[in-house]
Amino acid sequence: MQKTTESDSYYNDLENMSVHELLSNMNKEDKTVPIAIEKVIPNIEALVNVIVEKMKNGGRLFYTGAGTSGRLGIVDASECPPTYGIEHGRVIGIIAGGDDAIRKAVEFAEDDVQQGWDDLKKHNINSNDVVIGIAASGTTPYVVGALDNCNKNNIATGCITCNQGSPVAKVAKYPIEVVVGPEFVTGSTRMKSGTAQKLVLNMISTSVMIKLGRVKGNKMVDMQLSNNKLVDRGTKMLMKNTGIEDYEKAKALLLQFGSVRKATEEHKN
Repeated sequence: MQKTTESDSYYNDLENMSVHELLSNMNKEDKTVPIAIEKVIPNIEALVNVIVEKMKNGGRLFYTGAGTSGRLGIVDASECPPTYGIEHGRVIGIIAGGDDAIRKAVEFAEDDVQQGWDDLKKHNINSNDVVIGIAASGTTPYVVGALDNCNKNNIATGCITCNQGSPVAKVAKYPIEVVVGPEFVTGSTRMKSGTAQKLVLNMISTSVMIKLGRVKGNKMVDMQLSNNKLVDRGTKMLMKNTGIEDYEKAKALLLQFGSVRKATEEHKN
């Protein structure tokens, strides 16, 4: 069966297009991605609900993937602690081939059906956790094998894929299939498929963090104060929350307690 992600592009003779034509046509294709995601929001919702329940009980969220898919999972996981102040090690991204594969391709790393599970076991994976396999093709042995073993060990599984009826979707208990159609450059799944995966990951982690109480109103009250921009943002948030009018006083209070939430609570006390 022909995979949608490997189907011929709707466009041909790309090398003869002007730069404007290339950019316009890529943008035209990119516009279809959110529409494809909208169709599977109920599937995303089901998975988010499971993750929230597990994490409220001390569980962790794992992303596992190869190549672009694995890198996207690592990006999303790495952004959760600074953005929401959640402890390191609660959201974990794992890529086939290990850390070296983040920056350069590791040949045939994704083809080992057992290695995905072996990599998860290094983190003492257990039934409190949730594992999301990310695979544009939906056929990556590294991911399929990991999810299959998770199921055998009573670990909740989800997936994000861009082909319908794929092996990874069949093995995942909570599959998300975002069918975005052929890529602008045939088979280049870092394009529309990668965009779809990134958007869904944003939706999952953001929804989970909100439901875990890591956002108040619409503000990141637990964000890490890791640079001057974030200190300034936090200071202004604190001023608004507390009515403190002196910027330097608010900044000093923020830095003393380390987060907008804690500084706000301390001021109210």
